[in-house]
Amino acid sequence: MLRYFCTNFVFMLLLTTLLLVLPLVIPELPPPPLILLFVPVLLMSLLACLALSPSRSPNISIAFV
Repeated sequence: MLRYFCTNFVFMLLLTTLLLVLPLVIPELPPPPLILLFVPVLLMSLLACLALSPSRSPNISIAFV
């Protein structure tokens, strides 16, 4: 059990170190085009509309009561 937590701790320590060091080593990238920034917003709004829209399938849970 201790071995599991030890390897987990080492992995998290390595990941934290990489997240702190890599932005200093990797050069800056140019920003993406503006249209690509709207893709996550459009996907989220589509998913929200699908989640809130009524279902067209009949409610079969009531039929078996």
